[in-house]
Amino acid sequence: MSRKPKNKAMMLGMGMDCDDGEMRVTNADNFLLVGGSHDTHECMQDKCIKFNEIISSKGKRLDQLERQELMDLAAECDMPIMPSGKKPE
Repeated sequence: MSRKPKNKAMMLGMGMDCDDGEMRVTNADNFLLVGGSHDTHECMQDKCIKFNEIISSKGKRLDQLERQELMDLAAECDMPIMPSGKKPE
């Protein structure tokens, strides 16, 4: 019996300021966070928790958000978003 893979949206968070040689990875609902210093990675985790709390309170999943709603929620959580295929402004 084979299982069909679920189509699930995820956001990728990347921290680029690690200089202690540690590889930090957090795989959580809606997010995969990679890299960063201890403080940066912890900050990304906090923002993801807040984001997940907000969408849960709306009774939605990440894959149910319209693009503008996603951008607005990310801004509310102070998450800089780089849409795929585009460079940040």
